[in-house]
Amino acid sequence: MKRISVSKRLTYIICMALTLATVLFAAGCGNGADKKAEGDLTEDAVAEEGSQAQGAGAIGEGNTVFPFTVVDKDGNETKFEVHTDKEIVGEALEELGLISGDEGEYGLYVKTVNGITADYDADGVYWAFYVNGEYAVSGVDSTPIAEGESYSFKVEKG
Repeated sequence: MKRISVSKRLTYIICMALTLATVLFAAGCGNGADKKAEGDLTEDAVAEEGSQAQGAGAIGEGNTVFPFTVVDKDGNETKFEVHTDKEIVGEALEELGLISGDEGEYGLYVKTVNGITADYDADGVYWAFYVNGEYAVSGVDSTPIAEGESYSFKVEKG
């Protein structure tokens, strides 16, 4: 009788261990698939745990492709893969409805990016334009699209 009881317990323990292993495996696979489905652009972004990046994926149509990232005031990132036939970054982003603003003496003053408005007069924050992670030396409406370069807008305090 003891032999049957031990055998049943061993079978139960093995079944529980296999069930737990299956659940852990499925959960691990699910996280990477969920991040990829959100539209992250690179496999590194999928592999990076704890990332605050969200992806909107590929947008637009055209032969020229460039990465574009939006960083809101809380540090949340939204990444796009922009497809366009425009030659200027600002023209491509305006055409897709990703940026809008007012024309000023220095060009386009961007107030809204990806539906998020930064109002310096009300909140003391503004949209800063970056090229390859560096503060841009030209405005978005005068920056030519260059192969291999990435562009971003980040909310910053004035």
